[in-house]
Amino acid sequence: MKNINKPGKTLLWSAVTIFSFAAFFISASATAQQSEIKRTLLQQHDLNIPGKEAIQATIDFGAHTAFGKHSHPGEEIIYVLKGTLEYEVEGSKPVTLKAGEVLFIPAGTVHSAKNKTNENAVELATYVVEKGKQLVVMKK
Repeated sequence: MKNINKPGKTLLWSAVTIFSFAAFFISASATAQQSEIKRTLLQQHDLNIPGKEAIQATIDFGAHTAFGKHSHPGEEIIYVLKGTLEYEVEGSKPVTLKAGEVLFIPAGTVHSAKNKTNENAVELATYVVEKGKQLVVMKK
C-alpha cells in the first residue's frame, strides 16, 4: 500500500493553505484601511481672543464612509478639497458639497458627514473653538 501522505506534499499543501489565508486577510485588511476616516492635524494656535484657539485639519473619507452625529465647542468652517460629501446639519436639509464648495457650522450644532461615492473625499476643516475642550463630542 502506498503512503499518500508524503511529507513533501503535506508541507507544500500546508504552505499553500497558509499563504492563501494570509493573502486573504492582508487584502481584507487593506480594503478596511482604505475605507476609514482619517483626521490629520495641520496646525493649532491660540487666538488673540481669550480662551479661543484655531485648529486646522484635513479629514479623509474613504469610499462609502460616514462620520456620525457630533458637535464642536466652537465654529467649524469646511472646504471640500476632493470628492463629494453629504452633510446633515441640525435644523437644515442635507446638503451635498463637491470639491471647491464650503460650509459653515455654528458652535455646538449637531451634524454628520457621509461619503456616498466609490471615490475618496477630503475636507479641510478649520475650527475656532474653546481652548482645552474636547474637539469632537459624539452624539447618539
